[in-house]
Amino acid sequence: MSVGSDSAVAPVADAGAGNWVDRYAPAFLRPYLRLARADRPIGSWLLLLPCWWSTALAAIAARQPYPDPKLLILFTIGAIAMRGAGCTWNDILDRDIDRKVARTRNRPLASGQVSVPAAFAFLALQLMVGLAVLLALPRFAVITGLASMGVVAIYPLMKRITSVPQLILGIAFSWGALMGWASVFRSIDDPALLLFAGAVSWVFGYDTIYAHQDREDDAIVGVRSTALLFGERTWFALSVSYGLTVLLFAGALVTAGAGLIAALGLFGFALLLYRQVRALD
Repeated sequence: MSVGSDSAVAPVADAGAGNWVDRYAPAFLRPYLRLARADRPIGSWLLLLPCWWSTALAAIAARQPYPDPKLLILFTIGAIAMRGAGCTWNDILDRDIDRKVARTRNRPLASGQVSVPAAFAFLALQLMVGLAVLLALPRFAVITGLASMGVVAIYPLMKRITSVPQLILGIAFSWGALMGWASVFRSIDDPALLLFAGAVSWVFGYDTIYAHQDREDDAIVGVRSTALLFGERTWFALSVSYGLTVLLFAGALVTAGAGLIAALGLFGFALLLYRQVRALD
């Protein structure tokens, strides 16, 4: 894998100062870790949480004392690998656009720190890790996981053709809400579908907020987003999106037979969403 001569410099603008990649990673690995967004692990958490929620919901419905630790570990590894793979694929397709946007022009592909062939090789490595995790799951869950690949593949292209690419991202990032349930029950039932729909609405909301930071640049280069679509009405769209999230999650808990602790957890989550809407600038 080839790396440009500036591999030890030019951190990405939104990575945050003093992140672990810039502080501790060997210089030759930094561009690849940045390509996988390892310097911003929040994305892996956002991909992982629906997997964990689904596993916990299935444990409740199956009257298990706790979620299967093996599944939780597998989903953790898989989320890290597939989030990195998704970011790598996104940057391969978006490298020309990224050069025109202030926040993304220092990304490894856009800045030339990583070549396109090297990025494809790195993508293949991450996909192999994800596949290894997937094959450790029951057969029905394997099929369910493979069904998501089409959505993952087309997401980076959606911002070119639709004003709601956040909806496609929501489907891709929420697929884990089906995976935990599928791994336990070898089926997809109403609680999992409600959890999945709620997670899609949640991702739609928070990524609409995130998209506002690129709104001006996106308008210039011709990229579409819900930030541009909603504009000053974002607070209303976010209220609807987050309201649906809470209602759908509540439906998932009720149909799975969840109790008071789960209800209190959802209440706390709803308060966090409310604070996000109130803080929207």
